[in-house]
Amino acid sequence: MIYSINAFLWSDTIDETLLPILEQVREIGYTGIEFPLFAPDIEKCRIVGKAAAELGLYVTSCTCRDAHDSPSSSDPAVRRRGIEENKRVLDCSAALGSRKLIGPYHTGIGCFTGVPVTEDEWKWTAESMRETAEYAKELGIMMALECVNRFETYFINTIEEGLRFIRTVDHPNYRLMFDTFHANIEEKSMAKALDLLTPEELIHVHISANDRSTPCEGNIPWDQVFGPLKAMGYDETLCIEAFGCSLPKIAAATKIWRKMYVSETQLMTDALRFMKERWEG
Repeated sequence: MIYSINAFLWSDTIDETLLPILEQVREIGYTGIEFPLFAPDIEKCRIVGKAAAELGLYVTSCTCRDAHDSPSSSDPAVRRRGIEENKRVLDCSAALGSRKLIGPYHTGIGCFTGVPVTEDEWKWTAESMRETAEYAKELGIMMALECVNRFETYFINTIEEGLRFIRTVDHPNYRLMFDTFHANIEEKSMAKALDLLTPEELIHVHISANDRSTPCEGNIPWDQVFGPLKAMGYDETLCIEAFGCSLPKIAAATKIWRKMYVSETQLMTDALRFMKERWEG
């Protein structure tokens, strides 16, 4: 199992300030790191990726789209921008040495039409994602779609919807991830949602608390998460996703206005111990 943590805890920007953090991540005992990619600089990605590789960290990356470049837009020009921006992020992911690009990059986060997803939106978006997944395949990167709660998007909130979508896309490099924060809002039962999946369809898991702080605290029903994952033979990445306060690029979506933990070191240490106890105990 790869025990990872998202750099959202410190920053939403990839640059050299992350280098000492990578060393701390490895020293505490994590074997993976996830980098957020919002308007990334490919040269800085190469520098940070090289440092992660030297530390032996398994790298993943994440991103999202907005109204300007939504791959689900009714405007073909906006959809094309979304495809091209996702490809640019994939180039930066390759520079980082990332094995997977995860996130809700299929639509504009925070964009709502006031009605459910239409058949045309479904078709347009699947076409956009199929082209993007083919580019990811050329780079040797898997894509993992994130099902996000209704307050951030109306397009794919549940695992059942996500499964139907990836089967529409029908590409070997386009799969699903599971996020406990979003599932805690949208699923009737997290165990039943996970039971819908196979190890081939599920390639990434975010371990995230109900308040997006320290996962071993709060009210997530963790038995409904770790039990089904073990039963299905999941053996990919368990990634802590907790958020710091200095995230201007996604503050409107995350609504993180206050610090909810003692320190980043405390959160990292407690979260890793929690994951290992739950998985290996």
